[in-house]
Amino acid sequence: MTIRVLVADDQAMVRTGFGMIIGAQPDMELVGEAADGVEAVALARRLRPDVALLDIRMPRMDGLDALRLLTGPGVADPVRVVVVTTFDLDEYVHTALRHGACGFLLKDSGPALLVEAIRAAASGDAMISPSITLRLLAHVNRSVPRDGDTGTLSPRELDVVKLVARGMTNAEIAAELFISVGTVKTHLASVQAKLPARNRVEIAAWAWERQLVR
Repeated sequence: MTIRVLVADDQAMVRTGFGMIIGAQPDMELVGEAADGVEAVALARRLRPDVALLDIRMPRMDGLDALRLLTGPGVADPVRVVVVTTFDLDEYVHTALRHGACGFLLKDSGPALLVEAIRAAASGDAMISPSITLRLLAHVNRSVPRDGDTGTLSPRELDVVKLVARGMTNAEIAAELFISVGTVKTHLASVQAKLPARNRVEIAAWAWERQLVR
């Protein structure tokens, strides 16, 4: 299956660079480019890409507002969005997570991580730049602690959630808990349905909000 990707960034060189990285992958195709948020929303709604890469600071409409329109709460048919930016400000990441981003990368993360993030988003997973993951999630809603609020999750599901919040992959979680990768995926699907959460980022944010990981 070819992953159809839309790139939105106000810098032509960045769009060209991302396009070259995407075009070099055998399983990806660049289907559109946008230079601002308004154009990004219009193209995403018309082209329905598998994944949209959005910069934050763009003219007419910034990437966070575009994200909210494409995948925020209440959007019937959300587009999978990865935010790619130069700025790793906590407020940007928190807002992106709240609005349903499937990933948050810094532009200096490198081609390999960009490709990995696109594939993760396309498969319904999520990724945040490793350099900022724990620092950002550890501060999510720190002012509103919710100790012990774990809803209807089973003890094993909570074990999986805590490891997701520590940044582990499915394979690493399986090894840690001595279960199969398939079982990890089953637990995650159940967790997403119960919370509800649309991806690993939201699961991790939920865990950090409740101080399940310290």
